[in-house]
Amino acid sequence: MPLVYRVAGVNALVLVAAVAVTLVVLAPRKFSSFAADEALVLTGALVLVALVNLVVLRRIVRPLETLTSLARRVDLTRPGARMPGAAASSEAGELALTFNDMLARLETERREATGRVLEAQESERLRIALELHDQVGQELTAVLLGLARVRSLLDGPLRTDVEDIQEAVRASLEDVRRIALELRPEALDDLGLVSALAVLCERFAQRTGIEVSQRLDEHLPELGHDEELVVYRVAQEALTNVARHSGADRAELRLNARNGGLMVTVSDRGRGLRAGGEPGTGIRGMRERAALIGATLDVGPNEDGVGCAVTLMVEGVAAEAHA
Repeated sequence: MPLVYRVAGVNALVLVAAVAVTLVVLAPRKFSSFAADEALVLTGALVLVALVNLVVLRRIVRPLETLTSLARRVDLTRPGARMPGAAASSEAGELALTFNDMLARLETERREATGRVLEAQESERLRIALELHDQVGQELTAVLLGLARVRSLLDGPLRTDVEDIQEAVRASLEDVRRIALELRPEALDDLGLVSALAVLCERFAQRTGIEVSQRLDEHLPELGHDEELVVYRVAQEALTNVARHSGADRAELRLNARNGGLMVTVSDRGRGLRAGGEPGTGIRGMRERAALIGATLDVGPNEDGVGCAVTLMVEGVAAEAHA
C-alpha cells in the first residue's frame, strides 16, 4: 500500500478515536443518546477532515513517490536522469538534492572506471596485435617458405599434400593478419575515421559475404582520438551484430555531420530485436563506450519496425547505428 494511504489511514483512526474519547469524557450522557442527524453531521465532518488530510498528504508525499519511481528506473549506462524540481525547501527536497548529487558522483566514478578499463583493453589489444603481426605472422611466413622449398623437391601425391598444407597455412596467416587489424585499426591512426570505416566495411563484406553500402561524409567536425575510437568501435560492433543476429544479406553504413555533431548509421533489414530480451554484452559495451565520451546510445527497431536500430548521441547530436 502506498505511504500516503497508510499515513492517511492512521490519521483517520487517530481522529475518530480522539473525537470518540472527547465525547465520552466531556458529554457521556450526550454520547449515549446521540441523535441520527447529529451522528450524520459528525460523520460528515470526520470524512471532510479525512479528505483534506489525504489531499495535504498527497502533496507532501508526491516528491517521495517521484523519487522512488526515478530510483527504480535509473540506469548508469544512460546518464542524465535527475529528480526534477529538487530544492532545499523541505526534507523531501533535500533528499532529492542528495539523490541527484549521488547520481552525478556515481556517473563520474563509473565514467572514470570505464575509461580506465577501456584504455587497458585498447593497450592489451595493441600488444596482442603487435605480437600476432610480428611473431606469429613471421613464423607462419617462415613455415610457408619452408614448405615451398620442400614442395620443389617432391613429386606426385606428396607434392599435392604439401600444396594443400601450404594453402592451409596461408589461410591461417590471413586470419592472423585480419585478427590483428581488427584488434587495432591501423587505418584509424594513419588515415582517419572516414578511411577506417571504409576499410572496415570492405573487410567485413569480404569476411562475411554481407554486402555493405557506404555513405561517408568527408566534411566532419573535428573529433579527438577517443571520440573517433568510440565511433569506430560502435560501428564495428554494430556490423558484427548484423552478421551474428540479423540474418540479413545487406547492411548500410552512413557517416554524416549534422548540427555541429556526428551521426553514424549502420542499418539492416533483418530479424530485429528479440521482444522483451535483455541487451547483450555487445550493446552494453557500446553504451559504456558512448558514456565514456559523454554520448548516449539507444537501441530500437527501424522507423518501419523492420530490423534493429542503435542510436548514438555524439556532442549533443543524435547519431544512429543500426545493428
